Amino acid sequence: MTQSRLWRGLLLAIVLTCAWQGAAAATLAIGVLGLDDDARYQPRRLEHHYPGQPSGRPLDAAMVAVDESAPEVEAAGHKLVVKSFMAATAADLPRALAQLKAAKVQHVLLDLPDEAIKSVVASAPTALGPALLFNIGSGTDALRGTDCAANLLHTYPSEAMRSDALAQFLAARSWGQALVLYGPRAQDKLQLDAFMRSAKRYGVKVAKSTPFKLSTDPREREQSNVRLLTNDKGYDVVVVIDSEGEFARGIPFNTQWPRPVLGANGLVALAWHPQWDLNGGPQLSRRFMRAAHRPMTGQDWAAWAAVKAVVSAITTAPRATVAEQLQMLRKGEVFVDGFKGPRLSFRAWDGQLRQPVFLAHGDGVAAVAPFEGVLHPTEVLDTLGVDEKESTCRNRP
Repeated sequence: MTQSRLWRGLLLAIVLTCAWQGAAAATLAIGVLGLDDDARYQPRRLEHHYPGQPSGRPLDAAMVAVDESAPEVEAAGHKLVVKSFMAATAADLPRALAQLKAAKVQHVLLDLPDEAIKSVVASAPTALGPALLFNIGSGTDALRGTDCAANLLHTYPSEAMRSDALAQFLAARSWGQALVLYGPRAQDKLQLDAFMRSAKRYGVKVAKSTPFKLSTDPREREQSNVRLLTNDKGYDVVVVIDSEGEFARGIPFNTQWPRPVLGANGLVALAWHPQWDLNGGPQLSRRFMRAAHRPMTGQDWAAWAAVKAVVSAITTAPRATVAEQLQMLRKGEVFVDGFKGPRLSFRAWDGQLRQPVFLAHGDGVAAVAPFEGVLHPTEVLDTLGVDEKESTCRNRP
């Protein structure tokens, strides 16, 4: 009889413990906000699979991160779910923000063009209240500089980071003379400025910079014919800057002289490559392939990393508010395992996630920046991108 009572008492204790844990677990929703009419995801654009550009929506990557983090999140007394929120156009974003607020979402992954990101960031304090926003797809430096925001973190590498990776690679290989071909778009100009800054920073000389034009008009052949554009001999490498990707596709193996191609094609600076075979990379790429039925891109990795940053904040301080989580992340008190080698942290001055950058081609990763011999007083990852003394960001927490 005594033994029976003992067993009943143990069973009751187990039931009560499980009930308490279930009641204590808080379900936190992570929102992924996108636009139906986003030009990056138009079917014709996706068909071309341009290097360094998205090949599909990043929702699957966020779900992979939530699934693999479930045990540690549950151990901290929480449960994570991912929800998709889509606006038809940029003008429809206020409605989407109202939906986010109604769903009590305080962690939002912004899969948006630059102007839409700025609009959401400006509206968020009023529309959402306390919220932690992640830029998972735009490399524009101004979002980390003059247009930065205290509540906006960036898991996707900036243009400055990717161009610094290219310049470090050229310096490491002693390919000191570059022919730069650049396109006519506003984004091309921003990327050109970033590369020129990086070239100066790492001692790469620009032998010549010349614009190209994607055209079949014979009167414009001096700007559209690759062999004419690359006819001079006084350069070691061709750097092509093409935010659209169409012209860059025709550069490798079509230059007048045998020269390597970097930039928008050839060897490309990437946040992720599905053939990265170290630090758990193959396992992550396989998990994503099973979920999304396509290879993982840098934008997908950035969405995955944003969720992992939220997980790190939650598991480090389970009772922390969103504002406290933001402070922990921006102060570098919380680290992210990005499956790239070193543990990753956010920069206090602009909210950018420090990270290695892959120099990759279609079949694999040729090198990883920062390179051996590149030095920094405190953190070698800060040799990629805008350092604290250079930053123009003034909207810090």
